[in-house]
Amino acid sequence: MTPPEGAEDTEGTEGTEGTEGAPTTVVDLNADLGEGFGRWTLTDDDALLSVVTSANVACGFHAGDPSTMQRVCELAAARGVRIGAQVSYRDLAGFGRRAMDVPPDELAHEVAYQIGALQVFARAAGADVAYVKPHGALYNRTVHDEEQAEAVVRGIRLAGPASALPVLGLPGSRLHEAAGRAGLPAVAEAFADRAYTPQGTLVPRREPDAVVHDPDAVVARSVAIARDGEVTARTGERIRLRARSLCVHGDTPGAGELAQRVRTALWRAGVRVEAFAHVPGGAGRGTG
Repeated sequence: MTPPEGAEDTEGTEGTEGTEGAPTTVVDLNADLGEGFGRWTLTDDDALLSVVTSANVACGFHAGDPSTMQRVCELAAARGVRIGAQVSYRDLAGFGRRAMDVPPDELAHEVAYQIGALQVFARAAGADVAYVKPHGALYNRTVHDEEQAEAVVRGIRLAGPASALPVLGLPGSRLHEAAGRAGLPAVAEAFADRAYTPQGTLVPRREPDAVVHDPDAVVARSVAIARDGEVTARTGERIRLRARSLCVHGDTPGAGELAQRVRTALWRAGVRVEAFAHVPGGAGRGTG
């Protein structure tokens, strides 16, 4: 493996790529990017795009605007980072984190609309949208709500007749089940900086200690998830958590530096960092 910047030149043990539920020592690092609007910015896109292998780009419904989407796509394409559409409920004021009841047909159309908007800028940058990840309330809703999960998947298929985009989400979710029925690859995701319930779901943000703020704890949890396939739940139990992609939130203070610490720690633990999505004819980001 090629060591990340700042890592010691010590050799780790490379593994093989796994599927959901199988051991793996290969992991993707993703981050939510482009989360600004007009003159307002939230994420340190430039710093994070030097570290992550996949970029979940806001498509205008919870954050993001055309100029921001264009800039992030250009940076991602230039650095070999996969571009993913982070689709959301139409909720700029609530940053996509408010519960909403959207009719399934309308939701499918809005998902397709967001993917299509991002695809314009991805292709202009010489790349393509390589996967889809719901954001915020939509992400959490599709863990349990089959109807909303089906609508998201229909929107992905509607985005193009040949659209078989991978769907990034929580393992065991209704979203992944719907994706599987539709023939879309389901990619398991984990969060190093979010608290988990004993059932393997995320602790809602409205509850205390839903977010892990200690950088050392985030780094340690990242290694435990990627290498050992487990994480400590908020209640103290160790739970199994196999994931092909690990999210480092872009709106965390010092997110770029924290992401670099995570990547270095993974390399030292013998975990290969590599994008899960494959773009025909596209160059991938280096591993390490």
